[in-house]
Amino acid sequence: MPWSAGEPISRGVETFALHWGFLPVLILLSVLHYVASALALQSVAGRRLPLREATLTQFTAAAANRLAPGGIGAAAVNVRYLTCRGVPAPRAIASVTALQAATALGDLLLFLAVLTVGHWTGGGGAQVLTALGSHTAQTADRLPLPWLLAAIGTVIALVAFAWWRMRGDSGRLITTLAQTLTAMAELLRRPRDLLVTVTATAATTLVLSLAFALSVLAVPGASAPGELMTLLAAYFIGAAAGSALPVPAAIGSTEAALIAALGGAEVSAGHALQAVVLFRAITYWAPVPVGLFATRALRRSQAEPVPAPAQ
Repeated sequence: MPWSAGEPISRGVETFALHWGFLPVLILLSVLHYVASALALQSVAGRRLPLREATLTQFTAAAANRLAPGGIGAAAVNVRYLTCRGVPAPRAIASVTALQAATALGDLLLFLAVLTVGHWTGGGGAQVLTALGSHTAQTADRLPLPWLLAAIGTVIALVAFAWWRMRGDSGRLITTLAQTLTAMAELLRRPRDLLVTVTATAATTLVLSLAFALSVLAVPGASAPGELMTLLAAYFIGAAAGSALPVPAAIGSTEAALIAALGGAEVSAGHALQAVVLFRAITYWAPVPVGLFATRALRRSQAEPVPAPAQ
């Protein structure tokens, strides 16, 4: 049953029925996400880092991201880790900035690949975007005028706030852009590391998108395996929309965007809610205790900074 914009989100959710056989695979994909993140950090830093330690750092970075918007918490943790491993602070900052740029590039290439394969197989993002536009129009038609004006005002306020922050931090923005370009230029001189970085960052998103699709398939009656490419595209669209707002993702913006994206993929509201709750519980909230535990272990192992190796 496709989702209607006027349908209550709790409709039809009587029991949290799941195909529990998907759970071990979801946990494995969540762990692989952090391993791939560690490999990306290794390659962008241009030196071999202990994989176990780097992976634990990614869990810690994930826990920090639950409070800070826009990946700021993860960036700070990764910079701190690199400096503790002997990387000079300016190079550590530049490396993490380049990692974020490489992540955006990897995500873009992966999304284009999903769109291309989805076009060949009859699914993908076009269907989701078209349905989302239709649902948005229907919702706007049903909203009373005061609520519609309030929604428009909220969007304008968020855009104005983002513009004001960028204007007020123009000097910092220029510095960050210069650091990014410098780090990317250095990375371009190391083509092998560049390839590994982009591949690893794309892999982090790919495993999450697969986990999202499997979370939907784990809900009985939500979708069919033949809709895999459409579900992957729904994840990209929903995750991008959820992270676009300059607020911590823990307040629920990403969950709402993912549920809306599944609506565009013709998943009913009740099934979408169950799938998103399962997905976020395994991939978003479950790693937090691991990250908090890893923080203590990393502090003990990094009590003394490691000297940089001779160049």
